Amino acid sequence: RRDEAQCYHLTGTNFFERIDDPAFEATRGAWEQEIVSENAGVYRAEYLAWQYLKAGGGLADSLLEDVRRFMAPRYSEGYVKGVHDEDAARILAELLRIHEAIGLLRHAPDDRALALLFWEQGKDAGQEALAARIRSYGKMSGLFAGRGPQAEYVRRLESAIALFRAAHPSLGGEAPEAAAYLFAELVDDTNFTVSREAADLLHGFRTQLTEKRMDKEFAAAGDALGADVVGRFEIACDWLGGYAAGAGLAADEYVAEAAAHLVRGGHQKRDVVDVSASASIAGLTGRHPLVVEGVYALHYNHFVKRLRAFEAVEVPRFENFVALKKSLVEKTREAMRLAEFKPRVMTSFVRNKLIDEVYLPIIGDNLAKQIGTVGTDTRTDRMGLLLLVSPPGYGKTTLMEYVANRLGITFMKINGPALGHQVTSLDPAEAPNASAREEVQKLNLALEMGDNVMIYVDDIQHCHSEFLQKFISLCDGQRKMEGIYKGTARTYDLRGKKVAVVMAGNPYTESGGRFQIPDMLANRADTYNLGDIVGGNASFFETSYIENALTSNPVLGRMASRSQADVHTVLKIASTGTRDGADFEGNYTVEEIEELVAVTKKLMRVRDTILRVNKEYIRSAAQQDAYRTEPAFKLQGSYRNMNRIAEKILALMTAGEVEAVIRNHYENESQTLTADSEANLLKFYELESALTEKQAARWEEIKKAFNRQKLLGGAEGDPVTRVVAQMSGFTDGLEKIGDILRLGQEHQSRPATLADETVATLERLIANLRAVPVDVEIRVVPVHDEGTATPEIPTEDKLPVDVKSKVRQKV
Repeated sequence: RRDEAQCYHLTGTNFFERIDDPAFEATRGAWEQEIVSENAGVYRAEYLAWQYLKAGGGLADSLLEDVRRFMAPRYSEGYVKGVHDEDAARILAELLRIHEAIGLLRHAPDDRALALLFWEQGKDAGQEALAARIRSYGKMSGLFAGRGPQAEYVRRLESAIALFRAAHPSLGGEAPEAAAYLFAELVDDTNFTVSREAADLLHGFRTQLTEKRMDKEFAAAGDALGADVVGRFEIACDWLGGYAAGAGLAADEYVAEAAAHLVRGGHQKRDVVDVSASASIAGLTGRHPLVVEGVYALHYNHFVKRLRAFEAVEVPRFENFVALKKSLVEKTREAMRLAEFKPRVMTSFVRNKLIDEVYLPIIGDNLAKQIGTVGTDTRTDRMGLLLLVSPPGYGKTTLMEYVANRLGITFMKINGPALGHQVTSLDPAEAPNASAREEVQKLNLALEMGDNVMIYVDDIQHCHSEFLQKFISLCDGQRKMEGIYKGTARTYDLRGKKVAVVMAGNPYTESGGRFQIPDMLANRADTYNLGDIVGGNASFFETSYIENALTSNPVLGRMASRSQADVHTVLKIASTGTRDGADFEGNYTVEEIEELVAVTKKLMRVRDTILRVNKEYIRSAAQQDAYRTEPAFKLQGSYRNMNRIAEKILALMTAGEVEAVIRNHYENESQTLTADSEANLLKFYELESALTEKQAARWEEIKKAFNRQKLLGGAEGDPVTRVVAQMSGFTDGLEKIGDILRLGQEHQSRPATLADETVATLERLIANLRAVPVDVEIRVVPVHDEGTATPEIPTEDKLPVDVKSKVRQKV
């Protein structure tokens, strides 16, 4: 698998060679075995046939169908339908025929020889008693059908044969098989079975001895050992082996059986089973060294012995190997934290029209430049950078994680806030804290992987520009980047590799200012603002708000798992108010459609508010402070806001209740703005045309105060700033006086004079100005002109010298 291959690559050596584990070393024989059912000595169709034979399957007209049903749940054994099932059926057809015909010869010759020698060596009263009990059991089981073999007798025979076998290491055969064969011979109360091959070998051997008059010498050699059955058996093996070699007979495996019968005193012709255990099977389609040009040579005893050894030794070894490898890979994966780099698509992710028809094409064009395209005409000059910007909550990370998931590449996300503005180097040792060091290590790991990886740097507004400049050479035609992996400086050349560089950020910081990336990096990037889609794509952008809110709303959530066309049908009905031409792919009742349309209409009202807020947020955040005429607007209109409101919308709500849900949401959102809460909330009401008369007056007052404060500038405790502020307040007071006088002129025909209240107001203003701890003389000289008095504004030449310079700086 790809992640395991990366493990091998990152270690710089063979993955298995670096494991110092005796348990792993014990599985060395299974390293080259790819599946549990096959190795160089066993074909997987053989293993399937062997498992079918063990399960008690027999010959049938529908043998191939039976094999396929038997094979179906054994998916871990790697069978291919149409190949291994058909080959196994062909093998089974001959195997089962031989199995039914040869009877007890299904036990291997050396197993039968071991059983014969054990029985011949141990003839005593106890053995005869056991034999009598077994024969009795055989008669009973023949009379009362339905009772299976007596396992207790077989176990007793197996224990005794195992002791006998251990005392004579030169003997071949296996105790379990010898015990099963001996029990079957004793329970039938007949003479011991002889194979045709062993019988022919004995006949030829005796004929040769007679012709050469060596029969007496052979008999004398055996008689010299007396009751030593094993010794006589070994002599017989020597003589029979010499005869077979001299005669050019390929009968080595039957020498032991023939020698055992010689020791017993020979055999009867009626005991010979004249059935061949071999067959040649043509027409096999699988590939394996045992299949030569579609022909497979079957020998029943060889097949059984080989498959039994394979199942007893190789299968457990392979299973242990797989379990150990899985354990080691899991430990390595955890150590390398590979699970963190696997892209995971959120369950609430919706592939809407905006993604399909706007985002994916532009992202695809950029990634085609960076990682190339499929085919021989793929470009070799891979370069570029994809830069996604938007306010928070527009799915930049979710979208790129989805793309990485569909492309099957590693998603290496570098967290900008964790790096911070202090990180300027790619050396983890120079990182100021553990979290920043971890992010730098992840970046170097991505470079070390070198292929099939997407490097995604998130929230780059929190990164230092010098850190971002490190990516310049990686994003141009050189496709190189300096890095430090495990303390060693390296230059990574990623030309021609499947490596994509994506950066994402919020161009509008919390203070309302813009962020900037290095110019040389920006001109290598394709930049797209996901929160400000305009032009011909505006309708897709507007619709995406409702599409993304499907999973959040309990009513519309039913459509999220169905056809996307039904979603747009409901949107069309909700926007046009008519069902003409509406065709649903799914089955919906009339009541369901009415409920869906009702909820969608209310969400469209919510969407309109969200769009206004989003537009105002971007407009305000994109302004420089020097050009503002009102406080910065910080409430957002993202997909997150839409989803939070959508989950509370019900079909039965009135328009007023929907308005209340929207206002409650933004009232709660504004609480996080602390001192800016009032101004932002009033601006929101203005966008919604919902300002009361009192709120409108307060909003105008806030805007005037904002502009006055912007004009004054300076520190709050600066005396000159306070003087200028008082002068500005005095000017505002004069404007109010002027307004009052104008009103008086409109309502009175006689010449207007200063009322007592107006004089009192002027006296309070003068008292406030004189309270300023600066030696400034301010006088008000009444000048009678058509019944009005105009105060004299102190000029610069009337101010003390130390104040003159500060006034010049401030005014």
